[in-house]
Parts: sequence; C-alpha cells; structure tokens
Amino acid sequence: MLTDAQEAIIEQTAPVVAEHLEAITQRFYPLMFERYPEVMAFFNQKHQGSGDQPRALAQAVLAYVQLRKTPGAASEALSTAVHKHVSLGIQPEQYPIVGECLLAAVAQELGDAVTPEVADAWGALYQELADLLIAAEAQYYSAFASRTGGWRGLRRFRVARRREESQVITSFELEPEDGGPVADFEPGQYVGMRLVIDGEPVYRHFSLSAPPNGRSYRVSIKREPDGYVSRHWHESMDVGDTLDLLPPAGELTLVPGDDPVVLVSGGVGQTPLLPIAHHALEHGREVVYIHAALSPDHHALADDVRALCARHPDRIRAVTVYEQAGSDAGADHIGRVDRSLLARYAPASEAQYYFVGPGGFMTAVDEGLAALGVPAERRHYERFGPSRPLAG
Repeated sequence: MLTDAQEAIIEQTAPVVAEHLEAITQRFYPLMFERYPEVMAFFNQKHQGSGDQPRALAQAVLAYVQLRKTPGAASEALSTAVHKHVSLGIQPEQYPIVGECLLAAVAQELGDAVTPEVADAWGALYQELADLLIAAEAQYYSAFASRTGGWRGLRRFRVARRREESQVITSFELEPEDGGPVADFEPGQYVGMRLVIDGEPVYRHFSLSAPPNGRSYRVSIKREPDGYVSRHWHESMDVGDTLDLLPPAGELTLVPGDDPVVLVSGGVGQTPLLPIAHHALEHGREVVYIHAALSPDHHALADDVRALCARHPDRIRAVTVYEQAGSDAGADHIGRVDRSLLARYAPASEAQYYFVGPGGFMTAVDEGLAALGVPAERRHYERFGPSRPLAG
C-alpha cells in the first residue's frame, strides 16, 4: 500500500507522466531487450515495429492510474492483460525485470524531474500493479490446472492432423503427446504456444477454432506474408511435429442468457466466432453468422458452417459476403459488410453482437452497429494483437 506521501506524489506527477507515457514506453522496450534479451521471445517484433505494443502498454498503465482507487474497476481493466499473460506463461519473477526497465525509461524521458522521492512513489505504484496481476494470474493457473485435462506451465502437443481450409488459411489439430485428456476452454478463447524456430524460442497465441472436445485443440492459421510464426506454421509444421502449449485464455466469450447472437467476421477473424456459434446453438439460442472473405478462394471453414446449418436449420442463418467475386460465386452479397447489410440481418438491438477481423473491418462494423442503436455493452470484439480501442 502506498503511503500518503507517495499518493500525493503520484497525484502531482501523473499528468506529466501521462503526457510523456507513449515516449516512455517507446524507450522501455529497447531498453528491456538490451538488458534482458531473453524476454524478446515473448514479444511479436512486428507489433514493436508498428508501435502497437508500446501504445497498448501506455494505455494500460494510464488506465490503471486512473482507476486504481476503484478496485473493482481496476481489476476489470486489467483482465485483458491477465489473459494475455496467462497465454504466455508469465511468472512472478519476470515482473521485477519490467519494473526496473520501466522506471529507468521514466528517468530517461523525464530527466531531473524524477527525484528519488518520485522514483520511489512510482516504483511503489508499479509494485501495487504487479501484485494485482501476479495474484490474478496465480488464481487462473491454479483453476486451470485443477480441471480434468488441465496442466501448469508448458505441455507438449503434436500435430495430429493438418487441413488446408483456403488459399491462405490452414487448420492444425493438436493432441497431447502424453495421450491424456485435454481441458475444456470457453469457446472464443485463444491458446498460447511456444515454438522453436531456427533454434530460438518464440511465443504466440492463436484462437481455438473448434469447440472443446476433451481430446485435442484446433487452431486455424492465416499465412501472413510478413508473419514470422504464421509462415513457419504453413511452411514447416506437419503431422507429427511437436510444440508446447500454455493454458487457453481470452475474454471474448458468450454472454449468458437467451438473447439472439449475431457473429460478424472478416477473413481469419471467424476462428474465435465459430466455437461461439456452436456454444450458442447448443444452448438453444438464435444465431446469425455473417462472414466476409476476399473471394471464394479465401473462404475458410465453410464446411464447418454448413454442418452447423444442417444440424440446426431452424436456429442459424449463415450469410456470406465476398469482396472480390462474380455474381455466380455463391455468395449472398458481393462487396463489404456495411450498415445497410447489418440492418438487413440484425434481428434487433437486444441481440449480443460479436465481431472480429481486420482493424478497418471492425471499426466499420462497430460504427454501423452504433448507428443502428446497438448499445456498447452489446458490442463485443477482440483484436488479434495488442489490445487497444478500435479508433486507436
């Protein structure tokens, strides 16, 4: 707990730190990678180069400073970080590394303004934040390990099946090497993984694209031209190859109730939404499944959706949108998902809406739903990569 003097210093200096926060985080990552190169494996260098990761960290720190006096709100705001950390297997001993380098970056950016008293106050604030995250992550690790088929840390899996889903997306079914059961997860979640590429460890997480079955996990991965890990999956991973998995995590899960569910995806964004569709239908809910792809050759997992429609013909409506295709391509619409299309298929504002896809796609869907009167609490989305507001 911070002392009264530390609280006063935080209140006085928070506006200055907030003003320089993005610059601080831009300094922080190079500094940490220089001092502790072993942590680079946990970070996607593409997100570093784009500035997405530093911006996400800046927003998270600022949100905590603003919400910390309301413990419930602060815990909710930190939930996304907890899930991402779980998918990377972050441990308590790694927090001092971040604290040391973050405070050093503050000192570099603000110079003489960082007196010993200011450094001490912000160090105490960071420790408060770290303690909250450590406690929440420990609880998550323990709860997952206690499930049937759960585990702690890394667990070895092998590629049991590989299936080409489209011109750019391939599914990989992963089974545990020890032959034991696999813990269930909440449909919509992602799974963390550790691969070794060219002799170096790399951590990533990918959405689980099939519902829980107790035996295996499935990921469906798009080959990105500049994607270091996605290219490795497509070019090098085949049946029999092995990797380590971490516990599934993620917050994009089905809101309980009997409201209709509208799922809107673009490209590989349907990977978390397909399990949510299964889950909603199993619970007797009405589902509208709108999927947009560049063309028929880019349309993945179509067989899975057709099977869902055959199993639940009265409760699911699937809508396909191709951006580039002729009128005979078999799509319901040619073009893009926009407000008019959403208005045509959206049952009503009382539905729960989920949307995942490229950044511009999600912004357009979010704005379209807002214009149709769908309240923010019924609009659910997840970015692939560092979390930040859609307008960011």
